[in-house]
Amino acid sequence: MTVHPSLQTYADAWTHSIEAITELVMPLVEGEWNRATPCPSWSVRDIVSHIIGMECEQLGDPRPIHTLPRDLYHVQSEFARYMEMQVDVRRHHTAPEMTSELEYTVIRRARQLRNETRPPDTMVRAPLGAEQTLELALRMRAFDVWVHEQDLRWALGKPGNLDSPGAYVARDILLHTLPRVVAKDAGAPPNSAVVFDIHGPVEFLRTVRVDADGHGTIDGAPSLGPLVTIAMDWETFVRLACGRVRPHAVADRVKTEGDQELAAAILRDFAVTP
Repeated sequence: MTVHPSLQTYADAWTHSIEAITELVMPLVEGEWNRATPCPSWSVRDIVSHIIGMECEQLGDPRPIHTLPRDLYHVQSEFARYMEMQVDVRRHHTAPEMTSELEYTVIRRARQLRNETRPPDTMVRAPLGAEQTLELALRMRAFDVWVHEQDLRWALGKPGNLDSPGAYVARDILLHTLPRVVAKDAGAPPNSAVVFDIHGPVEFLRTVRVDADGHGTIDGAPSLGPLVTIAMDWETFVRLACGRVRPHAVADRVKTEGDQELAAAILRDFAVTP
């Protein structure tokens, strides 16, 4: 139990997902590590490498000294380059090397979390040399490992844990982005409302309201006259919001009512993860 209860939710979610990931990859044979995943341009090995690398950074380990190949065309930004370093340095690691490093890293991180006594607002290491609060760091690690657990499950044909503790951390993070998607990215008009009706293992109804100044807010109260209503299942919501699939590929799983032009714009800008 951490000293600060506000961190426990994220520590529990992280633990649940990281243990699930370990169980998924431990029995894999060499060839299965090369399977493509929904995470753009990353294989099973790449995702596990990313997780290992990010957890090592939270432990304070130095980043690897490594030069990326020039032909990694999916690396289009400084953020992507930062993330790719921990991945590419492990691209030729064998299955036993991957699983042993994962196990060792998880043991170290779990010990760190068990012994955590710092307050939630302590500033800690963040990507690209930035800093973030300990609470935000743990929240984002819980989110990241749950989303990547789903990537691995999809790639390996082993669905599950769509309603695990990490799923609810992901729900809250993704809902927080919806006002920006609707009001700013999709350009919903002032004094309008857009309703999201999500069903499945995680269910919710949320309304994004755009005020007279074009600013968006979100709440759980239904709107009597929404400009658009978008309904889909939870898994589709996650895959769209995390950029794992394009709207046209899941058109049969998404139902829209109202202003179809605005609905299309919202779905086009739905991916919010880098």
